Amino acid sequence: MNTVCRVGWSRGRRLVSIVVAVIALLGFVAEQAVSAAPQGEFSWPLQPRPRVERQFDKPVRDWLPGHRGVDLAGTPGQAVLAAGDGIVVFAGTVAGKPAVSIDHPGGLRTTYEPVRAEVAVGLRVGRGMRIGTLEAGHEGCGPAACLHWGARRDAGRHSRHEYVDPLGLLHPTPLRLKPVT
Repeated sequence: MNTVCRVGWSRGRRLVSIVVAVIALLGFVAEQAVSAAPQGEFSWPLQPRPRVERQFDKPVRDWLPGHRGVDLAGTPGQAVLAAGDGIVVFAGTVAGKPAVSIDHPGGLRTTYEPVRAEVAVGLRVGRGMRIGTLEAGHEGCGPAACLHWGARRDAGRHSRHEYVDPLGLLHPTPLRLKPVT
């Protein structure tokens, strides 16, 4: 084999190695994302897509200050929708505020407040199903009404919970891969 052919073969093998490595890396990243994400798809709990008034701010420790969810701008009386498939585990009042909580597959629970429930505990709900109406008066929020949407995942150890950013449940843009040239 002459030198030119060996150089071309070597570059070709290197390119194939790089492509294989990139595909393996993308597969690993996708596998990690799928295993970290709960089962099923999630969508916004308010329609049309709301403005985020206050972002998630995970506390360093469960008992320290932070914001264990996101505040979404809405209007009083607006329909609140289940973000994903699950079972209603709470529909009532907590500290004087009406709230609804839904357990989803994979140990995830989402909570919505202040929401006047239109569902009962034990009801199986689907993504996008109306669960209640948004009430005014969410403290610290500028608009007339804000939905506080929270999410937590079972950590598995000693029944501890880990607060997670509910916006991370949404997948608004599909991943697009470009061809290697």
